Amino acid sequence: MSTTVDPQGIPAEDLAFHVEQHGIDFIAESERWAKPRDIAGMWAGASVNVEYFIYGALLMGFGFSFPVALALILIGNLSWLLVGLASLQGPETGTTSFAITRAPFGTQGSKILAFFNWITQLGFETEGLILIVGALIVLSDKAGWHVGTPAKVVFIIAATAVQALMPYFGHATMVKVLKVLIIPFVVLFVIMTVFIVQHAHPGIKASPYANWELNMAGLAFVIALSGLGWTECGNDYSRYLAKGTSKGKTVGWLFLGTFIPEVLMMILGALAFTFLSTGAVWNGANPFMAFQSQHSIPSWFTVIFLLFSIVQLFGINSLDLYSSGVSLQALGLKLKRYQAVLLDSVIAGALTIWAVFGSKFSLYMKEFVGVIIVWIAPWLGILLVDWLLRRYRYNAAELQKTKKGSLYYGHGGFNWNAIVSFVVGLVLATMAFSKAPPPVNFPFHWMTPISNHYGASFVPGKDGGWYGGADFSVFFGIIAAGLLYLILDSITGYSKKQRQSEIDANAS
Repeated sequence: MSTTVDPQGIPAEDLAFHVEQHGIDFIAESERWAKPRDIAGMWAGASVNVEYFIYGALLMGFGFSFPVALALILIGNLSWLLVGLASLQGPETGTTSFAITRAPFGTQGSKILAFFNWITQLGFETEGLILIVGALIVLSDKAGWHVGTPAKVVFIIAATAVQALMPYFGHATMVKVLKVLIIPFVVLFVIMTVFIVQHAHPGIKASPYANWELNMAGLAFVIALSGLGWTECGNDYSRYLAKGTSKGKTVGWLFLGTFIPEVLMMILGALAFTFLSTGAVWNGANPFMAFQSQHSIPSWFTVIFLLFSIVQLFGINSLDLYSSGVSLQALGLKLKRYQAVLLDSVIAGALTIWAVFGSKFSLYMKEFVGVIIVWIAPWLGILLVDWLLRRYRYNAAELQKTKKGSLYYGHGGFNWNAIVSFVVGLVLATMAFSKAPPPVNFPFHWMTPISNHYGASFVPGKDGGWYGGADFSVFFGIIAAGLLYLILDSITGYSKKQRQSEIDANAS
């Protein structure tokens, strides 16, 4: 039994700086201590982050003018509304995203999606570790110490160990720490803004390749690395909201806490690109090298900025590690959540060693964007359509069961309506994916017949065909998978039968 130390009767392990024992199991109403603004504060703490500053610079590296980049940043970050929508199932079910996925996909089918999410979270964790190591390298150079291969390996091992601490403690600790860190990070970026505004050159011209195709590729880049790339984590944190929490407040608070800070971070990064070093440096192995040989920003502030950046990166990696841990549990591995966190940290550390010595950061991110889009978009479309068909109702107890005979077991453990819809959505998203301008476009053109032509025309057969080489992967994935699931469900009546079973089970 838990020992309660909080006046509200919350078990000790559910308080900040106590090791959370919950994994994908049901969170009882008595333990749901969070309000929508608490969850929004956590997300805001993750959004005031140097990663999004770098994303803004990488976006400019596509070859955009600043006004076009600004428009893409504003439009792309509207995708945070999707995170709000993908956080509304947690209060009803009291469990995580890929335990909830058992409802539309079946208890065995959901494991496929949990595996995809685990791989995705490992990718984000690796990204954070690459940047942490990059910041440490620049700080070492400024201190007069040239970093060789052995030191880089030591940096990676040390960063891997440190990053596991906050997700090891769990949800309440991350919420508290990320909320507290908002103020110092805001102060830091306000000072950075002063330096950037003095030296930025927003009149930079677009590259010759800046056409319709490139604009859509840039939009997909922003959408994937802002809201869409977090949708699969939303319910992992909203499950601590009380059942019946206002849907409007949940979506509204979350959007407010993410859209504004992330837009500002990406705009700062885009402006910094116009005067800090060259596009080749930003698109190289270590984007922090852009701060190495410049005089526009004082060296003392650069040191402070990089030190704070490391703290920020540990903070955002904690969210990835937490979600990857519960995804491992949803896969069926008999691990406690904190054990899964430690396992993931070791794997992410090994991947970081490979990435640091074998890839460029910008190339890693552009490849990774494709992985994010082609599976998350169809999964999200199916999850939301299924949720609507069920009229926002689940049976929380049955979601915790995985054996034959459970409510969400499906046929042989699969709901084939969802599986077929997911595969079709994944294929269409891949066919419509185009992540970069020519001549460094997606190399397997036979896989992308919709977006494998260069050009900017919508005229059939002219200068790129119907789509002009544009990237429609996000929209094809979400809409095609969701629509097909709706059609198949109307034919089979699967969700209608499930809905009645849920009503009967809830009544009993």
